[in-house]
Amino acid sequence: MSTIKSIDAKTAKEWLDKHEAIIIDVREPGEHAAIHIVGATLIPVNMIDENKLPKFHNKKFIIHCQLGKRGAMACEKLLRNNPTLDVYNLEGGIEAWEKAGFSVEKSHKMFLSIERQVQTTIGSGVLLGLILGYFLHPGFLFLSAFFGAGLLFAGLTGSCGLAILMAKMPWNSKT
Repeated sequence: MSTIKSIDAKTAKEWLDKHEAIIIDVREPGEHAAIHIVGATLIPVNMIDENKLPKFHNKKFIIHCQLGKRGAMACEKLLRNNPTLDVYNLEGGIEAWEKAGFSVEKSHKMFLSIERQVQTTIGSGVLLGLILGYFLHPGFLFLSAFFGAGLLFAGLTGSCGLAILMAKMPWNSKT
C-alpha cells in the first residue's frame, strides 16, 4: 500500500497558483456551502473514486477536509484503488488553509460541521439517558450505553454510522 503524502497550506497554495494541482474538497455539501476554498471541487469522502476526479493530466490532486482526517481517508481509498495517483492530503484541512491567511468563500448562514453535529447528538443522548434513568426508570440507562457502544465502534473501525446518517439529513445535503 502506498504511503499517504501530506502537504502544508503554503505549498498547496503555490502549486495551485502555478496550476500544478487541483484541490478536491471531501467534506459534505453543507460544509462546503458554509465555507470552501475557491476553485475546490466537491466530492464527499463517501463518494470519492478515481473516476470522479477531474480529468487533468500531469497535475497533482490535493485532498482537503475540515482538519485532515477525512482527507487522509480519501487519499487512502484513492491510493488503494490506484497506487500511482499523485494525491496529497492537506495538513490541517481548510482550517490550516484559512489560518495561513489564504482566502476562502464563506456563507453567511450558520452551519455546524458533521463532527459537531455528531458530538451534540451523542452528548444529548447520553445526558438524556442518564437523566431519564435516574428520575424515571433505570432502563433508560441503556440509551447512554447505546451511544457509548456507538462511540466505541466508531473509534475501533474509523466508521461512524451517526456521521453517515447526519450527512444525509436535508440541512447537510444542500449545496
